[in-house]
Amino acid sequence: MRRSLLAVLPIFVAIALISLADVIPATNLRSTSLALPPNPGPATNGWRLAGKVTYENLTILPVVSSQNPDTSEFTTLDEALANGDVVISEQGDYLRRTRDGRIPPQLSTGPQVNQLVLVNRGKKPLLLLAGEVVSGGKQDRVIGKDRIVPIGAAPLPLDVFCVEHGRWTGASDQFSAAKMMVHPSVREEAAVEKNQSQVWAAVRGEAKGAVGSSETVTVERFAAPVITREALGAAIASAGTQDYGKIYKSSLVGASVEGVFEEISRRFQRATAGLKGEYVVGVVVAFGGEVAWSDIFASSALFNSYWPKLLRSYVVEAMTRPGVRETASLDDARDFLRPITGHTEEESEPGVYQWRKESVGRLSEIQLAALAPKPLTLHYLRVLRGDQRELMAR
Repeated sequence: MRRSLLAVLPIFVAIALISLADVIPATNLRSTSLALPPNPGPATNGWRLAGKVTYENLTILPVVSSQNPDTSEFTTLDEALANGDVVISEQGDYLRRTRDGRIPPQLSTGPQVNQLVLVNRGKKPLLLLAGEVVSGGKQDRVIGKDRIVPIGAAPLPLDVFCVEHGRWTGASDQFSAAKMMVHPSVREEAAVEKNQSQVWAAVRGEAKGAVGSSETVTVERFAAPVITREALGAAIASAGTQDYGKIYKSSLVGASVEGVFEEISRRFQRATAGLKGEYVVGVVVAFGGEVAWSDIFASSALFNSYWPKLLRSYVVEAMTRPGVRETASLDDARDFLRPITGHTEEESEPGVYQWRKESVGRLSEIQLAALAPKPLTLHYLRVLRGDQRELMAR
């Protein structure tokens, strides 16, 4: 009898462990591997959601990690433009300034709406993120794709989108750092959809209409948007152009954005102040009850470099959406980051970077990995395309 009990005991233990696993929620998320595999994708890497910060209809969930690799060998767009290590010009202006007058391959002799010229003359590879704004030239532009520009690279034909529909003049064809990120509705059109007309429509605050799904969503509203689409469009077009930067300067919008920005900043700092042996490397973002966005970086240093302009972009997005009673939960955020398998696009520059986009249904994710000086996934973006306003309008 004793031998029989000993024989079946491991089976009972296994059943108990399986049952226990069903009732204990996992605290670690599926995340992008920092060591780039041959086919990069989410892999267990110790990301954890450190609670949540909620204010009005905006919820920010800090993503923390025990890993914090050194990313100081890369420079950001704002830093490089400010210290002169990177120069961005209209194409014709760059060609006029070259000594020998030769036209590099793929460059035009005149300004192009959707292409600029970027020269990295610094001593660090340059990290570019889709949605970053550069100001000046004939029109303000937004970077169209995550990528890395290596040291000493040839002048780069840089794919961009216009966010000023009405201006095609300027005292200088050079660009400076706007220190802004377009809000997610616009950034989605640039990074995921890559459609200039939709970028302009999103800047004006216009809904896209169809979102590629017949899904109908019913949401209980308790407050109108703080910034209406009409007010957003009026702020952008206030000087007869569509200058995205006016969002933060207009009396219709700016004061409201800064107030919410400061409040969320304080709450976020308090929520993450007690971390020990972990570092904030990103965020998951929800508008009302809809988890819709995440920006996650390789290191806390990179995250901190982008955090102020990312947060302002989230605030603008939240304020253009109606207030709802529902609030996203930690489980919602975990579900949002679950691995997906769908249509895949890849782009790479040997020895420099690998870019990968994967989409299924309304979800898209983009990963940017550096290949040198060591394999490192620098940025992970997850997007829920469209929003509840568009689904409700169907």
